[in-house]
Amino acid sequence: MRKSKFRRFMDTLFSRKIVMVSFVVVLVFLVMAVLAPLLAPYDPYEQDLMHTLQGISSEHLFGTDKYGRDILSRIIYGSRISLIVGVGSVLIAFVIGSTIGMIIGYFGGWLDTVVMRITDMMFAIPQVVLALALAAVLGNGLWNLTFLMSVGAIPGYIRMLRGQVMAIKEQDFITAGRVIGASPGRLMFFHMLPNGFSPILVFMTQSVGGTILGEAGLSFLGLGIDPPTATWGGLINEGRQYLLTNPVYSIAPGIFIVLLVMALNILGDGIRDAMDPRLRGQH
Repeated sequence: MRKSKFRRFMDTLFSRKIVMVSFVVVLVFLVMAVLAPLLAPYDPYEQDLMHTLQGISSEHLFGTDKYGRDILSRIIYGSRISLIVGVGSVLIAFVIGSTIGMIIGYFGGWLDTVVMRITDMMFAIPQVVLALALAAVLGNGLWNLTFLMSVGAIPGYIRMLRGQVMAIKEQDFITAGRVIGASPGRLMFFHMLPNGFSPILVFMTQSVGGTILGEAGLSFLGLGIDPPTATWGGLINEGRQYLLTNPVYSIAPGIFIVLLVMALNILGDGIRDAMDPRLRGQH
């Protein structure tokens, strides 16, 4: 009995143990973010000034911060911020970038030239630097940060979708669609986008990790989410003053960032291999 395409995809995706482990790690972080109120042993915002900067103990597995708040609880709640910003900004960038990329790829002409020159200029500015500039204008806040992190990612989606559309639009099934009177919007969103979605999915998966790193960097610099909201970058920034006396304060959230970003990147590689038969068996 022949396997379905989905079954073959899953078999290939999880043929390497490291990809399976990465998938489990990502799933654990997602569950941790969704069930944070149930999993956190303490209120992450409740201060206990009588027990500040405590080390590892049975009561506080990662110790307490400078206000006596439980570090593990703040890390668990911080996963929510990281995943909201990471996933949210990637989705915003995908919607805006893919729409623009498909339009200029389909119609071409002077609009394509103008948009691509603007895109080239944006590529010259590092995403974090652009986010720093926008943060100074828009201010802090979860949704502002989510939006400004998406701005730097939009050019990548524009370029990728433009290339996909230009490769697909001359194929026979698109020509047949034009002949029967299908609108450009229908051809782009219902035929071209699904046929060119495989590399986009890989790019999105790996972009989430980079965005989480960017959010942590902004929070570390004090330009991310305002305190007392728990963020991984904010915890690292607070804990760096106590590296010699209480290293877990800063190191623990850093380890969580590394684990999640590595797992997302490895999972993205696995999805790429599963979707492109030419890359199978090269690892």
